[in-house]
Amino acid sequence: MKYLCQVWFDGAILDAMTKEEKAELDTNSLDYDKDLAESGHMIIAQALQPPKSAVIVRVRNDEMSVTDGPFTETKEALGGFILIEAKDLNEAIRVAAGIPLAKLGAIEVRPIHEFGAK
Repeated sequence: MKYLCQVWFDGAILDAMTKEEKAELDTNSLDYDKDLAESGHMIIAQALQPPKSAVIVRVRNDEMSVTDGPFTETKEALGGFILIEAKDLNEAIRVAAGIPLAKLGAIEVRPIHEFGAK
């Protein structure tokens, strides 16, 4: 099964880190991605730009609107994702627990809905 591991964290935590701490986090994250690829779990991983770079697109009554976004009342924002292959939810959770940013934020693990699958 495929699972999406959404990486949520407070950007202020990263902003408060030293250059060395950020470099170590980046190295640890890239090393873990490599480990996941070697174990056959990795499908794709991507980091996202900060939320302030996002726009929100809505279509209502065939009218499109684009606003700066997202508006969020929480400090945590989606910072990236890793799409993995795992035999079951328990294995996906073990994989998610190894993501270095799990120590600073939260990893939401969600199964992928495969259309046409029974």
